[in-house]
Amino acid sequence: MKAEFDLVLRDAIVMTPNGREAIDIGIRGERIAGLGSLAEESSEKTLRLPGLTVLPGVIDSHVHFREPGFIHKEDIETGTQAAVLGGVTTVLEMPNTSPPTTSAGDLQDKLARAHGRAYTDHAFFVGATVDNIEELFKLEQLRGCAGVKVFMGSSTGSLLVEDDATLERVLMATQRRVVVHAEHEPRLKARKRKAESMGHPRAHPEWRDWETALTATKRLLAIASKTGRCVHVLHVSTAEELEVLSRHRDLATVEVTPQHLTLRAPECYEKHGTFAQMNPPLRDGKHGDALWKAVREGVVDVIGSDHAPHTIDEKKRPYPSSPSGIPGVQTLVPLMLDHVNAGRLTLERFVDLTSAGPARVFGISGKGRIAVGYDADLTIVDMNKKQRIEQNWLASRCGWSPFEGKIVQGWPRVTIVRGRVVMRDNQIHVPIGRSARFCGTL
Repeated sequence: MKAEFDLVLRDAIVMTPNGREAIDIGIRGERIAGLGSLAEESSEKTLRLPGLTVLPGVIDSHVHFREPGFIHKEDIETGTQAAVLGGVTTVLEMPNTSPPTTSAGDLQDKLARAHGRAYTDHAFFVGATVDNIEELFKLEQLRGCAGVKVFMGSSTGSLLVEDDATLERVLMATQRRVVVHAEHEPRLKARKRKAESMGHPRAHPEWRDWETALTATKRLLAIASKTGRCVHVLHVSTAEELEVLSRHRDLATVEVTPQHLTLRAPECYEKHGTFAQMNPPLRDGKHGDALWKAVREGVVDVIGSDHAPHTIDEKKRPYPSSPSGIPGVQTLVPLMLDHVNAGRLTLERFVDLTSAGPARVFGISGKGRIAVGYDADLTIVDMNKKQRIEQNWLASRCGWSPFEGKIVQGWPRVTIVRGRVVMRDNQIHVPIGRSARFCGTL
């Protein structure tokens, strides 16, 4: 008689929608087919996980894998290798590549590049421009499209929608939740001389100050209210934005990053220099405290890494000609588990922010929870393991992290994507990633 399950996971604590449970997980094909006390003879293969905790597969909804156009610093293969080493099972990738992802052909090109090379499941955002607004609705319905991305302020790449009229047209032309980099471009242009005159990355939060972020976020919320469209505000970094966003939960969901929760200005710029430079900037303790308060109070919906690698030589350029961005997909889980162990958030809240939250915000089908019928995406961690983040563990082609040398408690041990083990104890297996599915799309 054929076994009921292809694989059964035993002896671990499992984070289900009911909370922490000491149960078995039965996997058949690519999906979870049984939960509870499963008979020994019911499976073809058993994976025993004593002392470990099984989480729903972590979804990093904000990565830049730089392919095409910038593969000297990252590509889909190395980026997803870093992801699975860090316990991430699904990634949503941003459109500011070269060429930018703004058409059906660009999207298809990325999907083709990912085929047979991606270790995680994946989808790609399409960038909004003045020229493609009429096509956005069709584009966001295509297989493999994560949604539409708007840059209100200039960052890495050429994508930019800086005026309210165009932004309103974008929101009116779309159906799914639009994700937004909210910085006020006129203020960025006017204040750049501050960065140039200081010539040190400690000027970065002065140039791209809290008012630059707040002004853009207020403009965005006003247009979202006018159009009746919901938006997702990326990498929120200021206390002032969070106070406004907390009053507009009917219009906006909120992302914060591990680096904005972990690093503080001005110390980070003195220690790491341009290797701590990102957009929006790392800020001082007032803003960091506000981010943690928003996490505790439920204002934050998602934690995304904003993985944005550049080479060491590029980051060594004199500020402000140095590029903004740091790698982060591989360190998201260890950093946040360390915060869990430090008592800054619960493990249940971590699951909400990195699995259930992204699935809910973006309408990702079959992911985000450990439940019968869902994809067997699982992030298996050792909550007690203390580990130093070392350069030889990092898989990103850029080859560095501002968190090198940091000792964390909580470490990814096994990554399972749709029932297949793709990473176990830092050993990577086959690239089986495919495009994620979304509610209401092709």
